[in-house]
Amino acid sequence: MLYKQTMEYNTQLPHLEIPEYGRNIQVMVDHCITIEDRDERNKCARAIIQIMGQLNPHLRDIADFTHKLWDHLFLISKFKLDVDSPYPRPNAETFTTKPKIVPYPATKIRYKHYGKTIERIIDEAKKFEDGPEKNELTRLIANHLKKSYVNWNKDSVTDDVIFKQFKEMTNNELVIDENSALTHANELKNKNHNNQMPITVNAGGGNNKNRHKKNKSKFKHRNNNNRPTS
Repeated sequence: MLYKQTMEYNTQLPHLEIPEYGRNIQVMVDHCITIEDRDERNKCARAIIQIMGQLNPHLRDIADFTHKLWDHLFLISKFKLDVDSPYPRPNAETFTTKPKIVPYPATKIRYKHYGKTIERIIDEAKKFEDGPEKNELTRLIANHLKKSYVNWNKDSVTDDVIFKQFKEMTNNELVIDENSALTHANELKNKNHNNQMPITVNAGGGNNKNRHKKNKSKFKHRNNNNRPTS
């Protein structure tokens, strides 16, 4: 009697509904469907849920993790598995329905480097009554425009440019005193640099730059001591 050995390829096997769980889970679920006794079928389903959870231990801390496992169990069984689930039983439409399209803002931004938020702030500032509060808010907005300009442009900017763009963005509805000087561009650059490059402090106090100077002086002193005398 001759024995003919055949090989099985994944392309010849049934399709996996969720490949991340592997072929063995698919076989277990298919077997669970064929169990006639309902109590035994429920025990089998709970055992499969435990194995599915062990395959993804890093996801145990996620909220509703067990609920997701039960949904995957029904999905793997193509919704043919009839067991008592602790969660509402899903249907095929739950996974085939497309999500609603998130509306994307179609409004144009006049100056992209200033962003859309500053335009909303300007609209709110226009609603203020004339007075010191509105004047101070107007000055702060102009300073913010200059700060944003310096953030996104390597070159410096004059106050005249900021005042001109400020008029365009506010449609001349907000009045600013052009004789008053805004914050200097170099000062804004220094603030941005300090925010992005904090000085790290070692355990003994002082920054890395001072520590480098101390090490350099010690190295120089050691070389002088080791230098041969004539």
